[in-house]
Amino acid sequence: MIAVDDERLAPPLGLYVHIPWCVRKCPYCDFNSHHATDTLPERRYVAALLADLESELAVCGPRPVQTVFIGGGTPSLFGAEAIADLLEGIGRRIPLAQDAEITLEANPGTAEAGKFAGFRAAGVNRLSIGIQSFQDRQLAALGRIHDRQEALAAVEMAKTAGFVNFNLDLMFGLPGQGIEEAAADVRTAIALEPAQISYYQLTLEPGTPFAKHPPALPEDGLLWNIQQTGQAMLSEAGYRQYEVSAYARAGFPCRHNLNYWEFGDYLGIGAGAHGKLTQADGTIQRRWKQRHPAVYLEKAGSAQGVAGVETVAAAQKPLEFLMNALRLREGFAEGLFSERTGQPLAVLQPELDRCCADGLLLYEHGRIRCSEHGWQFLDSVLGRFL
Repeated sequence: MIAVDDERLAPPLGLYVHIPWCVRKCPYCDFNSHHATDTLPERRYVAALLADLESELAVCGPRPVQTVFIGGGTPSLFGAEAIADLLEGIGRRIPLAQDAEITLEANPGTAEAGKFAGFRAAGVNRLSIGIQSFQDRQLAALGRIHDRQEALAAVEMAKTAGFVNFNLDLMFGLPGQGIEEAAADVRTAIALEPAQISYYQLTLEPGTPFAKHPPALPEDGLLWNIQQTGQAMLSEAGYRQYEVSAYARAGFPCRHNLNYWEFGDYLGIGAGAHGKLTQADGTIQRRWKQRHPAVYLEKAGSAQGVAGVETVAAAQKPLEFLMNALRLREGFAEGLFSERTGQPLAVLQPELDRCCADGLLLYEHGRIRCSEHGWQFLDSVLGRFL
């Protein structure tokens, strides 16, 4: 169990909740998602999530949760009443910070005005809407269940329901995509005035239908031009890139994701959910739950509900920290490394000095971050710390 003392403060704590069902699995998706039946077991699943959370309390201690992220799958398939019961149950079991950020992922194809208002009333204060593209041709190629008009309508529903803090997911490098088509997607997203835009490249993940039967994607030179054009448009519109694929207006970065990048702690509840917890002695433990929804529903809350536990080796901590923290544009304060790993910055010093000398990293004013050159070759930078 975590114990906070004068020598070592526990990292901030987030809570990830996984709802694994989708109307249809997209051909590029490698997340733990499963086809939704006509009747979802909402009440049973919420009860299983809360039993799962109770079992986690024995290992995390009484720390307040700063952020909650309900992801999937498609969480917006659940009714507002189920989300209200879930959040009320979470609040009865673990302290929620007064200003807790509570995010729910939504698919435009499952958006209903009444649902969005109900999610807001339940305590959700941030939405992440999976747009991916505003082009009907691309949405069909990506296997999405919504079209352009449904995407636009979903954003209007979110605004009408009172959501100021919402994110739009947008992909680039889509099948047959050119610069103008990609720029039109970015232009449309900006016009909708979201607090954040997640702008990321379509990748072919192993085991997915797209990996087995790859579509014709833009070649590298065109892909680079698409990315640079989109990033310039976002910057000009006031969206600051604070992480590799995250762009936010001032004051609206996703706090839950920032906690990941800053190597904070998080509980994971739900089918296949992963968590990371720092113990009182500085040991970092990763835990994950049964992946299949049927097995999870049967085992949640019991010892068998935990599919695996892994202790992060001391020698692995520096690289794991850097793999997260160097994704941030501003990098990290030098003291954060010791706080989160329990090791002195000196363990990084030889390679840190070499990377600075080679122009890959900057070490200024007590912060360490990638240079513009290093930012473009982040994997290579990280490889030097292996």
